[in-house]
Amino acid sequence: MSKQMNYVWYASFGSNLFEDRFRCYIEGGQPPGSNRREVGSRDCTLPIKNSPVSLPYKLYFSGWSDRWDGAGAFIDTVKDEQAETWGRMYLITEEQFEDVVRQENGVEDMTVDIEEVKKEGSLVIDEGSYYGNLLYAGDEEGYPIFTFTNPKPLSEMTITRPSTPYLAMLIRGFMEAYTQDVERITNYLYEKPGVPENYSRKEIHNFVQEVAEQA
Repeated sequence: MSKQMNYVWYASFGSNLFEDRFRCYIEGGQPPGSNRREVGSRDCTLPIKNSPVSLPYKLYFSGWSDRWDGAGAFIDTVKDEQAETWGRMYLITEEQFEDVVRQENGVEDMTVDIEEVKKEGSLVIDEGSYYGNLLYAGDEEGYPIFTFTNPKPLSEMTITRPSTPYLAMLIRGFMEAYTQDVERITNYLYEKPGVPENYSRKEIHNFVQEVAEQA
């Protein structure tokens, strides 16, 4: 089969949990709360399907995203079987996955060698990009699961503050893929590095409640 028609799962743990936001990487468009319009993929066909997926890597917030005026979500490069990071995976073509990687890293030309990532388990394709480290996270229904994060491990990262528009995207994604339970979402978010350092638990609870009421 051609590269274009080989399918893979792309697993998101950040704003792409919210399907409408992820669709901007496929169809193009500007997500609510974001400062950037996405160009979309060469193939604008929507994902065949999507499904929740638990990722055995710790979630944290770091860096600065000009899209969201705050930190982005990352997962550690080191596996932690105790970690159950909420993810959502989309079944898309290899070509589309490559286009998602390009857009997430803000570059026009970036080639992804799927077989090499699968073979190595973790492959840094760009040391200087926020999401330049591709991870192979197993298989589901006969298709490989891939995600991406920072090349550096959590232990070497500086924890920073995620903005409320960015957190709103995550919360909407949690509600679509996991649960409508405000307490459960609050508990999940508040334990992630970057959140308790910058928000009180009450602030997060009230914000989750606000997003839930707007849904």
